[in-house]
Amino acid sequence: MQYIGFAPEAGALKGSRLQVKVIISHISRVHITPDTPHLTVVQYARAVALLLLGGTMCPDSSGNLVSLLYLAKLEDIVAARNYSWGSAVLVFYNRELCNASEKDKVAIGGALQLVQIWAWSRIISLCPGLGAPRVHMGPHQIDNNRVLPRAPYGAMWNCEHTFTRIVRTTVRVIRDILDEMQYDQFIWQPYDMESNVIMAYAGDFNPQLWRSICPLIFYAIVEMHHPERVLRQFGMMQNILNQPDARDMSLHLEWIQPHINTSFRFVVY
Repeated sequence: MQYIGFAPEAGALKGSRLQVKVIISHISRVHITPDTPHLTVVQYARAVALLLLGGTMCPDSSGNLVSLLYLAKLEDIVAARNYSWGSAVLVFYNRELCNASEKDKVAIGGALQLVQIWAWSRIISLCPGLGAPRVHMGPHQIDNNRVLPRAPYGAMWNCEHTFTRIVRTTVRVIRDILDEMQYDQFIWQPYDMESNVIMAYAGDFNPQLWRSICPLIFYAIVEMHHPERVLRQFGMMQNILNQPDARDMSLHLEWIQPHINTSFRFVVY
């Protein structure tokens, strides 16, 4: 394919999805040097971005397939940074959580690392003890004379963990813990605006956006963002809520899943 520099074999494709191992194999064979042609570098960047989007940020429940729909947004690899990928991750993950709640579902997709970070950050009875950090959370990390981006919020959990106070693998016990959870065992305001982690990004985001009532869009998926229904997590008083808007449910029913195995035409470069 002209976008990522190779044409996969027919057996590696399932409709519009490509096997993850095929992308990883291609990336491992490409070695970028100062003399590498610009087109090869761009194709390599697209392949890496495709793997991140479909394998980590918005993975489906298959666990080994990546949708090629993302390539349309990666044609201009420089302009791709202007898309609200964070919103896309959130809406895809929310829809996957909803789908997984159906009794006939046996798998779940989405950025499930967000669920784990959310649970550890807010539910005291599930949070492990934290030991020595493995990732420096300073303003920058230096690696071989390169200035790397600051570590994300989730990196604070990249440390030694102790589980002497909680269980890790017994689903039944964890369900009992959640059922019996008391008010003071939940952290209602996880966004500590004065923490070192948040302050490190003070110039990179506008907290007002967190409280915007707006649609979050990911291709055919549209979910409304309703921060007014969880005001306590922003340090505010929660008022009595109105009934949800019926239009939100009509948007919620829109889903691209029936077309996930649709085949698309690829151009071999």
